[in-house]
Amino acid sequence: MTLSAPRYRGIYPVAPTTFTESGALDLASQKRCFDFMIDSGVDGICILANFSEQFLLSDDEREVLTRTALEHIAGRVPVIVTTTHFGTTVCAERSRRAQGMGAAMLMVMPPYHGATFRVPEAQTFEFYARLSDAVSIPIMVQDAPASGTVLSAAFLAKMAKEIEQVSYFKIETPGAASKLRELIRLGGEAIEGPWDGEEAITLLPDLDAGATGAMTGGAFADGIRPIIEAHRAGDMDQAFALYQRWLPLINVENRQAGFLAAKALMKEGGVIACEAPRHPWPAMHPEVRKGLIATARRLDPLVLRWGK
Repeated sequence: MTLSAPRYRGIYPVAPTTFTESGALDLASQKRCFDFMIDSGVDGICILANFSEQFLLSDDEREVLTRTALEHIAGRVPVIVTTTHFGTTVCAERSRRAQGMGAAMLMVMPPYHGATFRVPEAQTFEFYARLSDAVSIPIMVQDAPASGTVLSAAFLAKMAKEIEQVSYFKIETPGAASKLRELIRLGGEAIEGPWDGEEAITLLPDLDAGATGAMTGGAFADGIRPIIEAHRAGDMDQAFALYQRWLPLINVENRQAGFLAAKALMKEGGVIACEAPRHPWPAMHPEVRKGLIATARRLDPLVLRWGK
């Protein structure tokens, strides 16, 4: 498929991973989280991303969560499974298993570890090429500051043109709109999915630059989806007005509450039983939580009503 006829577009938020107070997986809440997200109007769901606390999960838990998600969602919407790992073979095996369970797409960051472990561009290319050879579903390259690996627009476009399954790109680096525009210019139809990320904090400029998808936080797709749809329909005044309305909540999530925002909102609305992160990540400051909920209440998103 191509830029002008993508298989996947729209809003694909990241699902949080739900735990009990003691830190065990809470699969009952997890299933309710998926049901709520589908009811909120998502086009698809991403699991095991950084906003899913993937770095706090064991390999066995990843398998359980992937199977739980794909069996429970059961084709209602496409599911993107994050299979990031430094090791090429481990990442390929994770990816094959996810595909076998029914994943629609894989999201993979370039190999990195800690603050300084990186691999050169040639090995990064080989990493994605071998991953592509192992699967038959699209691969989304996650271009995020967390990895510290610089992926130029030219290099991303080269991978899109030369590696079969590398066709989607979530751009979350500073100046995302400019990078998206350059990526599309260089890669053309090979860039099947130029996507926005980072909780939609740069959504409107990214849509203006040609983004066709957005991977946001999981709590209020009912607020963000209409922005994307208005923009797609060419109603820029409506897209701006809607974005202006929801931007304070997007900002609190992106700049203050982080990946705990979705769980706090879901707990407040009765979607999930517990909003705690997994140790050693600290709980959200009570005042930040108070501000998050107060901001959300002004907008009346489905998340605050769904479970009540």
